[in-house]
Amino acid sequence: MDLTGIHHLTAVSADIRGNYRFYTQALGMRLVKRSVNQDDVSAYHLFYADAVGSPGTDLTFFDWKMPRERHGTQSLVRTHLRVDGRAALDWWSQRLRGLGVATAGPIERDGRLVLDFEDPEGQRLSLIDDAGQGDRPTPWDRSPVPAEHQIRGLGPIVMSVPSLKGTEAMLTRVMNLRPVRQYPAPDDGACAVHVYEMGRGGPHAELHVAVQPDLAPARLGAGGVHHVAFRTPNESEYHGWRDRLNSRGVPNSGEVDRYYFRSLYFREPNGILFEIATDGPGFAVDEDAAALGEQLALPPFLEPQREAILAGLEPIA
Repeated sequence: MDLTGIHHLTAVSADIRGNYRFYTQALGMRLVKRSVNQDDVSAYHLFYADAVGSPGTDLTFFDWKMPRERHGTQSLVRTHLRVDGRAALDWWSQRLRGLGVATAGPIERDGRLVLDFEDPEGQRLSLIDDAGQGDRPTPWDRSPVPAEHQIRGLGPIVMSVPSLKGTEAMLTRVMNLRPVRQYPAPDDGACAVHVYEMGRGGPHAELHVAVQPDLAPARLGAGGVHHVAFRTPNESEYHGWRDRLNSRGVPNSGEVDRYYFRSLYFREPNGILFEIATDGPGFAVDEDAAALGEQLALPPFLEPQREAILAGLEPIA
């Protein structure tokens, strides 16, 4: 029983209108689900992805009015977004600079070309050349980005911990990830980044762990990351992960039905929140695929509250 890759990553925005503009207009991703945080219905939960919301392409945001994140360890620190080829990175470098977004690179890191940048709230992002690896996404025909340069999905997720020992035990003994290599941290060459892969490996199926004992703990805020989710292909294996966490004494949420996928939540030993999520049923379960993200979508258990929920949300576009 193996996890097959990164399912989605959920971050925090205090400016949801600006967030919507940046990810749909600057980055050319499709808003495939306009919903709310199911545990805090006063806040949007927006999902940006490929044209159909394929698992592994979702970058999602909670709409929380918070101060900016304080950077530090015990946190998820960088999100890679996959593109195909050096030509795509060069195209993106010109595009982002033309939009006033500062970039660094393209440079080679861990044997791959990357282009580092931040969104307007300081969310740390990198475009990475995946050399065509990973599931083939569905291009969005209304994206301002040409199909050949569109973001293909999530790449490696980087986290920072002060100590590797407990985290590595969780990753390898509980989650079945494999340690494969190390490289120097880009902002601290004395610090090693440990690479773990899942499934068949590749840039869509890697977690990078920077060991930074001298950093103070991060404080979650706008521009920070709330959690990362890993893919499990079906409900049978999802139930198996529940049993595995319980049998190893890992405190967890138990099975949670998010309607668009099923979830399990737990924390690794340094406190970073992980999720295991099923590939299905997907975002078209309650909307026509051609109209994804155009209206507020609510799971059935929240439908009776629709009027009150809508009244508490600001328009985003």
